Amino acid sequence: MNVLWGLLMAAIGALFVYWASTSSSFAIYRALAARSRMLWGDRVHRFYQVVGVILVVLGVLWATGIIW
Repeated sequence: MNVLWGLLMAAIGALFVYWASTSSSFAIYRALAARSRMLWGDRVHRFYQVVGVILVVLGVLWATGIIW
């Protein structure tokens, strides 16, 4: 079961990286970016790229059983 959740977590992280890299107009990303823009300003896309990479790494580690 951890493999499924780890891969799902990594997939969401990959989506964040993709959306942030393209400054996507997808509704969910726009809503998240709009809320985060208050704190991060123009660096909001870089913030989501970093968060996405962290999610991918943690998801892969979780799926392989290295953590948790």
